[in-house]
Amino acid sequence: MSNDPSAEESARAGGMTSTQAVHAGEPRYRAHDSLTVPIVQTAVYTFRNCAALVDFLDERMFADEPLREEYGRYGNPTVRAVEAKLAALEGAQDAVLVSSGMAAVTATLLLLLSAGDHMILTDESYHTTRDFCARFLQRFGIECTLAPFGDYAALEAAIRPNTRLIFSESPTNPFMHCLDLSRFVDIARRHDLTTVVDATFATPANLRCLDYGVDLVIHSVTKYLAGHNDVMAGAVIGRYDLTTRLRQAHAMLGCIADPHAAYLILRGLKTLSLRVQRQNANGLAVARFLEDHPKVRRVWHLGLESHPDYTAAAATMRGYGGVVSFEIDGDGAAAHRFIDALNIPAIGPSLGGVESVVSPLALIGYANLSPEERAALGIRDELVRLCLGVEDAGDLLQDLAQALDAV
Repeated sequence: MSNDPSAEESARAGGMTSTQAVHAGEPRYRAHDSLTVPIVQTAVYTFRNCAALVDFLDERMFADEPLREEYGRYGNPTVRAVEAKLAALEGAQDAVLVSSGMAAVTATLLLLLSAGDHMILTDESYHTTRDFCARFLQRFGIECTLAPFGDYAALEAAIRPNTRLIFSESPTNPFMHCLDLSRFVDIARRHDLTTVVDATFATPANLRCLDYGVDLVIHSVTKYLAGHNDVMAGAVIGRYDLTTRLRQAHAMLGCIADPHAAYLILRGLKTLSLRVQRQNANGLAVARFLEDHPKVRRVWHLGLESHPDYTAAAATMRGYGGVVSFEIDGDGAAAHRFIDALNIPAIGPSLGGVESVVSPLALIGYANLSPEERAALGIRDELVRLCLGVEDAGDLLQDLAQALDAV
């Protein structure tokens, strides 16, 4: 398996290509003869006369997608261009762009579940997703069961007569566990359940879950897809019968993305394949370096044969991503000395941008949990998550070496 696939290799694997990333979803000729999709920065769309309004209303009654817009909360040409490109990259019928990754999660679950329903969430999921499913949904009479990630017998055993949906991530945060998508989908289909996978860590450049029969894919577009740490958005991607329900309601929910954010996302998507190839290569180089270093206790990266899900990842993914989690061989203070000695990565949350970012996870993302709760999730004080950007691998390795000398 190649960790730096060419466009041709991606095409043979049934995945997205750089050509798609640049051109898919965009009309060949654009307004004002612009090469790039313009930012349509308006909240109001006007009509030439009442007859034009009548024609628009008649057309809207019978068309899945209107030929023009009416009001900014219902649609925007720049936003629709992003949605068309995302759908093409995932090999999907449709995509809905929303204001953040969590908006994509919450809107999807609120629309697909009703009072009295039950859902299953794999336990190694983003902590805010866990909180929303386990606590917030209870207010609406929706129950959630946490199933151990990778335990497919336990997953199936958790299904009840009122179960409607299974939600998981792949790869997971922060330990990069990978779903056996064929088993996951098979269980859901045998019980007539909807499957939703948050594939933010993978991107369609490395994994297209829909190709394996997953019903909906969610992305925090803020991360790899936009790719420059300067915009927030989320996306729900899949079949028309599911995305249409979300599109019809999301104007009511108000979780819309603005046109300038959409323009920045379009700009980022054009280089997605190139960026992810570099981040795949950087991630693997850093993971191998850290695994061989005497001051590192353990490393989690799907490109390492030591990872428990290496085989599943090798069978489904075209690259392993740029996130490396590892434990310093010491305590939390040693991890902090290492992080403070780094010169290239900045300390912060998030991932997927062109700049490398490092996180002491006990302090970023999990600080609101008790030590016992963190321990139950495997979040030790010496755990570090390094999210690689597109810097030169040699510079990153040199920086890591000198910082480990400080431990």
